[in-house]
Formats: sequence, structure tokens, C-alpha cells
Amino acid sequence: MKDIFKFGIKTDRIYGLDILRCFAILFVVASHGNNLLPFMDCEILSYLIFDGVSIFFVLSGYLIGGILIKLLDKNKLTFTLLVGFWKKRWLRTLPVYFLVLTVLVSLNLIVKHSFSFAYLKYYIFSQNLFSAHPYFFPEAWSLSIEEWVYLILPILLVFFINILKFSTKHSFLILTLTIIATINLFRFYLYTNLEVSSLNDWDLLFRKQVSTRLDSLMFGVFGSYLSFYHQRLWERQKQFYFIIGLVILFFVQFRTFNISSFDLYECVFSFSTASIGTLLLLPYLCSIKTGSGFLFKCCTLISLISYSMYLINLTLVQDWILKLFDLISGFKNDGHFYYGVRYLLYWICTISLAFLMYKFFELPIMKLRKDK
Repeated sequence: MKDIFKFGIKTDRIYGLDILRCFAILFVVASHGNNLLPFMDCEILSYLIFDGVSIFFVLSGYLIGGILIKLLDKNKLTFTLLVGFWKKRWLRTLPVYFLVLTVLVSLNLIVKHSFSFAYLKYYIFSQNLFSAHPYFFPEAWSLSIEEWVYLILPILLVFFINILKFSTKHSFLILTLTIIATINLFRFYLYTNLEVSSLNDWDLLFRKQVSTRLDSLMFGVFGSYLSFYHQRLWERQKQFYFIIGLVILFFVQFRTFNISSFDLYECVFSFSTASIGTLLLLPYLCSIKTGSGFLFKCCTLISLISYSMYLINLTLVQDWILKLFDLISGFKNDGHFYYGVRYLLYWICTISLAFLMYKFFELPIMKLRKDK
């Protein structure tokens, strides 16, 4: 039984990035769990729970940008090279996503006798390309944004490097800045043509669409460009960058929870501000190569299982497992004890189930990726 809960930690991991990934998923799960404690005033606590998804975007962009830069620095850009990159990336992200998605579709069909052909859009990540994300499997909104970046970025690099004959260095710089500028201009266009009167409007029309958030990952890609091609600039004032990054993130958090009107900043520039704040954290965190002790192991474990935690915490755990608990336990839907038990169960189920998914599904799939 003990072997089930054993896991190994690779020595080539960057502990500082694991810390960031750990905090990002804890922010996400904590924010999703706020509704399970209706008797608590979480306003003050909310200022300390940053937008974990925005952090994930920049971190993903940084890691993917770094992989592509190092790949193209040693190899000629060919179709075979791109296919190899996509295979490795999609073997990491798609199998467990398809597993959870298929389980949720099946549960809807079997238990609720509900099925919609719109569910099929989730399999090609088109459910929120240019429109509000549907209410089914709501946490999938960010995954479609990341997958489209993984697809589009290498294709654009082919255009810049093989057709326009730019160097790899200049291609990454031009691409990142162009996409960031283009998406901000597109958000400005939407801002001038759409009526945004509520937080829900802002969330669905600006925050959770592929077409309005592609730039968030590109800030991370820009970070990988700076890290590789301008290492001295990247590392020179890393502690100062880190402090400024935290100040920016606190500013963004304060603005988000004190929105009085959905103005130009909130609809157009707030996303870039959050991305810049996260980007400034990376130089210092990248310098923390390893750690030790119980806290190190816990942080690394949460980082390793963060993807599965993200996929299951809201719909699968809250909408299905906790409701099944209500049905079986016979608890009355009132009282602090009831809400406290459900909240604790929410965290236990999310972490334990994510761990089992990581060990018995994600790890075997990643082994296939290495064997290719």
C-alpha cells in the first residue's frame, strides 16, 4: 500500500519554477473552493489568492519557448522537427485531458441523460476560440488557449525562419512582440464595440477566450528569449525584478477585486499587466535550482500533480464527487460542520485523485514520450 504513494523527484527540475507552479495551482483550487464556504467572508483572503491561471500561462510560455529556442539553436527547422515537438508536447497534455473530458461527457450522458454535440468542440479546443466558453467543464477554457499556442507558434516560426529568412533570435523577438501587440489591439477593438456591464461579461468576453488571451503565453516566450539571448540582463537584477513583480501582482489583484467600472485598463491592459508581473518573478525563481526537506518534497509533489489537480478540482470533484458524498452521507445542507467537512473533502479528493492520475496515467504516458 505504501508503494502507491511513493514518487521520485528528478534532479534536473528547477525548484524555483516548481514553487511558482505549486502556488499557481493552490491559488486556482482555493479560489474554486471559496463557494464551498458560504458562511466565511473571504474578501481579505481573496487579495492573497492571485490569478493562478495567468501565472500558468506565463510559466507555460516560458517553458515552451525555452524548448523551442534550444531545439532550433541546435537543429535546422524542418517539418519532422516540428512533428517531434508536437508529439512530445501533446503526449504530455492531451491524454489526461481527454480522459477527464470523456469521463465528464459519459457521466452527463449516463446519469443526467444529457448530451450535446457541442461537447465535441472540446476535443479540438474550439469551444472558446472567438466566443464565450460554455458552462460545461468550465476549467477547460485555459487549456484551449495553451494548446492553440503550442500549435500556432511553431508554424509561425517556420514562416519567419524558412520563408522570410529571419534568424531564430530575431524570429522569436518579432513574433512575441507582434502577437502581444496584435492581441492587445484586438481587445481594444472589442472594448470599443462590446458592452461590458458585469464581472461575468468581462470574464466570458475578455478573460476566457482564445482570441483575447494568446498574448499571455507570449510574455513567457519573451522571457525565454531574454533568458537565452540576453542572460546578463535576465539575471543582473533578479531580486529587484522579483520584488517589482510581486508589487505588480498585488496591484492587479487589488484592482480586480475593486472593479467599479469595466474601463480600458480592465478590458485591455489588465491581462498584460498580470503577465508582466509574473514574468518578472521568473529570473529569481529560475536561480533556485534545488531544495531539501519536507517542504521541498510537498512543493515538488504539488507541482508534479498540478495539471491533474487543475483538470479535476471543479467539475469532477465539486459537481460530482461532493454531490455523491451529499447523497450517500445524508448530511443536511446547513451548518458550519457540514460546509467544513465538504471543504476538507474537496481538498483531499483533489490532491489524492490527482496524485493517482499522475502516477498511474500521466507517468506511463510520459514514459512513452521518452521512448519515441
